[in-house]
Amino acid sequence: MAEAERGGTRAARPAGWSAGWSTAMQRPSAGFGENWSESGFDRQSLRQVVRLTGGGTTARVRLSNRYGTRPLEVGAASVALAAEGAAVRPGTVRALAFGGAPTVRIPAGGEVWSDAVELRTAAFDPVAVTLHFAGPTGPATFHSQAWTPSYRASGDRTREAGGEGFGDTTQSWYYLADVEVAGEGAYEGAVVAFGDSITDGFGSTPGTDRRYPDALARRLAAEGRPLTVLNAGIGGNLLLHDSPWFGDRALSRFDRDVLDRPGVRAVIVHVGLNDIGFSEVDLPMYKPDVPVSAEELVAGHRGLIRRAHERGIRIIGGTILPFKGSEYHNARAEAKRSAVNAWIRDSGEYDAVADFSAALVSPGDAEELHPAFDSGDRKHPGDAGYRVMAGVVDLAALLCP
Repeated sequence: MAEAERGGTRAARPAGWSAGWSTAMQRPSAGFGENWSESGFDRQSLRQVVRLTGGGTTARVRLSNRYGTRPLEVGAASVALAAEGAAVRPGTVRALAFGGAPTVRIPAGGEVWSDAVELRTAAFDPVAVTLHFAGPTGPATFHSQAWTPSYRASGDRTREAGGEGFGDTTQSWYYLADVEVAGEGAYEGAVVAFGDSITDGFGSTPGTDRRYPDALARRLAAEGRPLTVLNAGIGGNLLLHDSPWFGDRALSRFDRDVLDRPGVRAVIVHVGLNDIGFSEVDLPMYKPDVPVSAEELVAGHRGLIRRAHERGIRIIGGTILPFKGSEYHNARAEAKRSAVNAWIRDSGEYDAVADFSAALVSPGDAEELHPAFDSGDRKHPGDAGYRVMAGVVDLAALLCP
């Protein structure tokens, strides 16, 4: 059995790899909706389907036990081109190895890259990664709001192409943090969409890849601009404070979820709504309910800008969407949103601005999300709204040196 890297640091990446897909990892928690993070897995196989926004001829995956409290033993793993549901395309299943071994032990806090396998993929291909756990894993490092199904079955199903037996589903991803690609067709550059549930895709149609970063990737491809789009959103995420449900604060996870990804040229930041809203409601799930000022949020944004520029990465500021009518909204919250948005638009500190708020505002009320773009909760867009958000982004701003 291969032994993965210890000590809670990111596993080293060999040169020559490009980002194909990634997600931001979270602590095990109940979250919203059923998930398996707290119970983990035992003598089961987990099949997870992700859609690449850049392809290649070779692939590898990164598995994360960042928030595990004990070593994670993976008894077998494979990658394949996905078909319908839990099925994969026959003839495309590739067994994964780790340092030449078919099994791997990932210490608590550790991560591991698989060895490379030959797998020809194109942009927007769905890829299935199947992991088998021969014994109990304990609580699982995961991404809560995937908005696409993952599948669970008993026994080792890593070599099977059919979807039979994968009867249990959840809308989360577990342990899988990255798929990277190399070879013909791999994009050299990437843009990261960074933020909270609006970036994560809450309110989009599950299983259809209609989040705003997905729509942005399709727009880039249609215009012949070869950039991978990575989604580093976490539902409920805060700029200034950690949350047991909603991930490490954006300021602390920015390096690992954005700056450390390969080939990143630009990042689009859309965060701050939850910092404002959580301090205005008294519900246990929204802790910490600490007060936050517009000045503190601006200081947090400036921290992101400074760190991006230190790495030579362009950073685009997204204005905070209207949310009147939601449980977060009151006059104090609206004043903070208006002040932060005015700074994003007018300060000149971001390299460019994506004025999401102006594009999605109701024509009859400047504090309200346009009804045609509202998913129904008065703060998250639906599919149409996410398409509009993707259309607001200045593609030239992503490609400038």
